[in-house]
Parts: sequence; C-alpha cells; structure tokens
Amino acid sequence: MSDVATSEGLDWATARGMGALAQKMGMEFLEFSLERCVATLPVEGNTQPVGLMHGGAYVVLGESLGSMAANLHAGPGRLAVGVDINATHTRSATSGVVTGVCTPVHLGRSITVHEIVVTDDQGRRCSTIRITNMIKDAPAAR
Repeated sequence: MSDVATSEGLDWATARGMGALAQKMGMEFLEFSLERCVATLPVEGNTQPVGLMHGGAYVVLGESLGSMAANLHAGPGRLAVGVDINATHTRSATSGVVTGVCTPVHLGRSITVHEIVVTDDQGRRCSTIRITNMIKDAPAAR
C-alpha cells in the first residue's frame, strides 16, 4: 500500500464524513485505502453500565469501516449498502482505545465482503466482524 493511495483514500473518507453516530462516538480514521482501512474508537463513553466496551460499539466501528471501504470500491455513481453483518466478541476492553483494521475478503462488481479485526491497546483481539455490502447505482439527485 502506497502512502499516496492511503492519503487519497483518507482525503476521500474525510471529505465524505463518517456519519453522525461514528462522530458522536469519537471514531477517528487513521488509514484508508482499498487494501486496508484503520480507525480508532475510545473506550470511554462507549461502555456498558459495568464499564466494559459495549459490543454494539465494536459493531459500529466495524460497520463504519466496512461500509466506507465498500463505497470507496464502488466508485462514483455507485452506492454500497450493508446487507449482512456478523460479530464475534472475544475480549472486553475497559480503557484506552480500540483499533479496527478492515481488509477486503471479496471485492466484486455487486457484492463486497470485509473483515474487521478490533484490538485493544495491548494488541489483543476483542472482536472479529464480517460485513457484506451490496453495490448498486446511486439514486439520482433531486
């Protein structure tokens, strides 16, 4: 992955915006290309009542990365929409930030599949997420 590709992808993602929910949760994109997307999410403010990272927060991180990556692949005039998501949580973060790394499993003309691995500050896997997106023509502007 070249720095130029990452820089252009990050510029694209920043210009598009990550959405109100991801922004409210404190998500930050670090890398963005067709081959690899990386973002962080703080644990603080995204926990269950007992202080553990909320499983839904892992899924928001994964869906944000996977959907944005699918839309980058789709290209101009096309739109990627999620049709399936699955998450397996294997560890609970309690402080710091978690990092999601999104890589493509399949990049097709009409379907994409991405895997997102979420780790804690010590590099321990907390969640594994798989998202499938359908690519279709973007609706005409009104």
